[in-house]
Amino acid sequence: MKASTSLPYIALAIGVIAVSTSAILVKLATAPSAVIAFYRLLFSTLFILPYFLWKSMPELKTFTNKEWLNSIIAGFFLALHFILWFESLNYTSVASSVVLVTLQPIFSFIGTYFFFHEKISLHAFFSAIMAAIGSIIISWGDFQISGMALLGDFLALAACIMITAYLLFGQHVRKKHSLTAYTFIVYGISTVTLFFYCVLLQYPLVRYSYNDWVCFILLAIIPTLLGHSLFNWSLKWISTNVISVTILFEPIGAIILAYIFLGESVITSQIIGGMIIISGILLFVFEKKFKRILKEEPSNINS
Repeated sequence: MKASTSLPYIALAIGVIAVSTSAILVKLATAPSAVIAFYRLLFSTLFILPYFLWKSMPELKTFTNKEWLNSIIAGFFLALHFILWFESLNYTSVASSVVLVTLQPIFSFIGTYFFFHEKISLHAFFSAIMAAIGSIIISWGDFQISGMALLGDFLALAACIMITAYLLFGQHVRKKHSLTAYTFIVYGISTVTLFFYCVLLQYPLVRYSYNDWVCFILLAIIPTLLGHSLFNWSLKWISTNVISVTILFEPIGAIILAYIFLGESVITSQIIGGMIIISGILLFVFEKKFKRILKEEPSNINS
């Protein structure tokens, strides 16, 4: 039982490392943002399809109308998230964009409170505030760059709201259904949404460079299948709030990768902000675990 309860948290750690590569791969691609998003979700859906047909297709009959609706809405918000976030990377740095996207706890705590009446402890709120402060410190230097950088920051913030909505609408559906069935539906809806968006804006869907196609495929495999799918898998056991706080590790990984692959320098504010983020997350996770130990083994603690 103890091993199984720790498994979702291990999955979260792997997921955060995987999604940290997303901004780098988007920056390395030269295709329009909506096209990158479309192929990321298309390839992800195609990779899932064989296993879905083999194992999970009959499960679709068990979805209620409300669960279908929530899944469709979640997929739509996921598509909007990718459009807004990928576009933000055209205007601002990886540090600013990723940091603002991962300010999810603020929106998640508000959303779960108003829509799902989920209780928010003072400790959880304080941990999220610490992480948010760290994120703001990291991005402070980039806020000063230009009006275009500020536009990128605004797009990233809007993308943050969209990904929070995606997690909130999918939370209860994921708890009742398998990862494959839920993921296939959500990614499929996102793919269709992005396809019509590309057609509407008349973006070409072919004749891209070899480098772009490599980025499309890697985006599907690493941050999507290993990243978002692991987050979705964890939703069955872990609250949206916990996942949102843990995802704040992403800026640290993304900043390091941006330095290595894109030559984006790491400044003092990013180091300080990163340390505050890690402190907030560790406070949130370990305090929660310590409370469980106190509850389960009071005699050992008191002796």
